Amino acid sequence: MSRRAKRSSVDANISFLDIICCGFGAIILLLVIVKPMQPLVLEDSAIEQTGQVRALQERLFAIRGQVAYLETELTAKQEQLGSSERRVAILRSELESLMARLAAAEGAGTESLASIDDLQIALQSLTAEMRSLLSRRKANSNYIGGIPVDSEYVIFIIDTSGSMKSVAWRRLIKEVRIVLAIYPRVKGLQIMDDQGQYMFEQYRGEWLTDSPVWRRSIIERLPTWTTFSNSSPEQGIYTAIRSHFKLGDKISLYVFGDDFNGSSIARTVDVVSTLNKQNRDGETLVRIHTVGFPVHFNGSPGVDSKAMRYANLMRLLAEQNNGSFIGLNNVN
Repeated sequence: MSRRAKRSSVDANISFLDIICCGFGAIILLLVIVKPMQPLVLEDSAIEQTGQVRALQERLFAIRGQVAYLETELTAKQEQLGSSERRVAILRSELESLMARLAAAEGAGTESLASIDDLQIALQSLTAEMRSLLSRRKANSNYIGGIPVDSEYVIFIIDTSGSMKSVAWRRLIKEVRIVLAIYPRVKGLQIMDDQGQYMFEQYRGEWLTDSPVWRRSIIERLPTWTTFSNSSPEQGIYTAIRSHFKLGDKISLYVFGDDFNGSSIARTVDVVSTLNKQNRDGETLVRIHTVGFPVHFNGSPGVDSKAMRYANLMRLLAEQNNGSFIGLNNVN
């Protein structure tokens, strides 16, 4: 065989091998690129869509929660506004009745001097309360029914005396519910009697973390809660300020009672003023709101002196400590 024929045969073999290698290489490349990639792309797309759906669901749940909270808050504000309107109307009626009685007593001399003095005090108190309600009703959105609701912590100080338990306890539980509704969400709660004894002694000096469980526990415990009381709420007020005030915290005290057996109104006011100091803007360390239950106001000409002392003390404490005084007109 000639040299040229051998060379031609070798070239043909090499060319055939090149073609075969290129073919196999192309097939392998297609397998690597096409088949593995398609399922991966589909899988990634499915995972991404699932994540987006989950994120949208979480956002929907959050929006529903916000809507429910806002609806609850709006309902509470509407109820308190209506309560304020009714209270103003009741005060106007009581004011007219007292003015008529006072005029008749002074003209005919049918009342004793002590009774006339009591009527004048009651008249002044009702006038001051009505003015306060009318002025605060025009205040900003941090007020509901004349009560500032900008606090982050709430403490109840409750007179647990026999008169309150036997006559006004059902109404008291109702008022506690109303106050809790005014504050749908706070950082802490606490409840004690007028002597400074805690309902939950294991949490003395601490805050109860606001939650539906604790709110329900307070309401459920109230009907059977029994402690000694001498109807002198000043000790409970002192304990609340000393044990719970912390700089920067917004705290409101709610004092519930029907009479005052303490020795001196003036001394109580002075001690509270010393503990609950005012800053340059006239703001006190804590707000003190007070509620009077008309256990001893039965419509007779003579008004129980202890009840009158309680009303006068509570009005002074509320006025001097950035709070509100509410005198209820019945115990039902």
